[in-house]
Amino acid sequence: DGYFEQRVAECRYSSKDLQGIEFIDSYVFNKVEDIRFNSTVGKYVGYTEHGVKNAEAWNSDAGILAQERGELERVCKFNADLHYSA
Repeated sequence: DGYFEQRVAECRYSSKDLQGIEFIDSYVFNKVEDIRFNSTVGKYVGYTEHGVKNAEAWNSDAGILAQERGELERVCKFNADLHYSA
């Protein structure tokens, strides 16, 4: 019984080149991904009715988008050396 809610933020490293890094921020509700920010796309994409509504609202907020876009630099690229050395 109850609800399952999860947020997963991850960096995907496809090459040692810093241009090959992708930041993904996913929101999951009851094991269904509702919405995702992808740094390659540069905006939120909704996958459910609820997710589409949130994507439209969040994409219209320049502050939210700037924060998400900044995560690629702040988290992924900043920690790239740690990832590649492991």
